[in-house]
Amino acid sequence: MKFTVSSSELLSGLMSVSKVIVPKPTNSILENFLFELKGNTLTVTASDGETTLKTNVEIAQVESEGSAAVPAKLLTDSLKEFPDQPLTFSNESETVMGVKWASGASKLPCFDAADFPELPQIGDISESVVIASTSMLDGINNTLYATAEEELRPVMNGIFFDLESDSATLVASDAHKLICYSFNGSKASQKSSFILHKKPAAILRGLLAKCDEDVEIKFDNRNAYFTFNGNILVCRLIEGNYPAYKSVIPKNNTNRLVIGRSELLNVVKRIAVCSNQVSNQIKLRLSLNEILISAQDLSFSMSAHESLPCQYDGQEMEIGFKSSFLLEVLSNLPYQNICVQLADPARAALIVSADDNASDVEIKALLMPVMINA
Repeated sequence: MKFTVSSSELLSGLMSVSKVIVPKPTNSILENFLFELKGNTLTVTASDGETTLKTNVEIAQVESEGSAAVPAKLLTDSLKEFPDQPLTFSNESETVMGVKWASGASKLPCFDAADFPELPQIGDISESVVIASTSMLDGINNTLYATAEEELRPVMNGIFFDLESDSATLVASDAHKLICYSFNGSKASQKSSFILHKKPAAILRGLLAKCDEDVEIKFDNRNAYFTFNGNILVCRLIEGNYPAYKSVIPKNNTNRLVIGRSELLNVVKRIAVCSNQVSNQIKLRLSLNEILISAQDLSFSMSAHESLPCQYDGQEMEIGFKSSFLLEVLSNLPYQNICVQLADPARAALIVSADDNASDVEIKALLMPVMINA
């Protein structure tokens, strides 16, 4: 294998796939990039054993094709120190990769490409869906923060993709909050679903920010292939049944609070400073056209309260929330005004948009209350 490539173009391709690599992989070969040169296309692959990412780098000058595994950290650290200039890579032996530039040269260790694990194959019984990259990116952005970190219920550690023929819903929950992001325009072969782990979801989010084309997803009950913008992300799916999220979303909450999202967010930030550091409890007292937000920490003689004007149609009530969860939801919702729908202080609050703009996107947030301390 021998080729010449721009240092900055190669570094850009390496950095896009390097996010997959973990510091101490179970297999030492996974500390490397796999280089496969065919024609004028260099395919760079990185993997952690469960998630694999491939990207292509176009090579203007190729003398011979081939493949090799090269140390990821060593190569990226080296390339970061180069100004943009041509670099010539060549296999000097089975274990040495030579790199030459205008004023110097270096030698890097390399390994047999055959030792790099092969991509898992999609089974004969598989599904497919096409989603616009902007919809996929917004869906991940609006749900990823609500995923859990649980060993006993691994299905909660990812985003659930609930796919219809022309629409999709992305769902995430940690049992304290639940976020549903629904949109139209996806194209699925049939009604289907899968659970994407939070790590490949986070990698996708970074890559999709620079993508302007549709994402094609093919999956079976074990693995999924995401193809877009010259990249292929292959990952192991979370196996198991996701909770029936539709059944927990209330449909008849009669007490409704309409308020500006940013105004409520800013008040909660101010009041939460005085909440108990263990419980993070914050209390909302709802009455006609007013909401009183308060918090206290008796151990340190701290308390705070602030009132806000609002539109409230319902019975007077007091309801408590964990301030950190409420802040997460309010910070991530994109709406200018929100409608908080309540049944009673012991049941979950449903937060939806109160804006009148027509959209193919709907976000629902469900937040569990906490018992108010006496």
